[in-house]
Amino acid sequence: MQVLHYYTRTGCHLCEIMLEELLPLIRGKVELEIRCVDSRDDWREKYDIRVPVVESGGQIISEYPLNLDSVHAFLARTT
Repeated sequence: MQVLHYYTRTGCHLCEIMLEELLPLIRGKVELEIRCVDSRDDWREKYDIRVPVVESGGQIISEYPLNLDSVHAFLARTT
């Protein structure tokens, strides 16, 4: 199953909103790995103030707000 990486941080209200919008779209289609940018220096350096970010295989699928067209295009390519 294809994996999406969801970059977030604790206490990020926008991250919570985007995750709530994303989950119903991907449920049963791809795996979601949630990554806290504050847990690794390289993630913090890359995504710090850009969170939330949805990425797969080095390709950014969406930043906030959720880009539905990009998510649907990703799902069409992978499922």
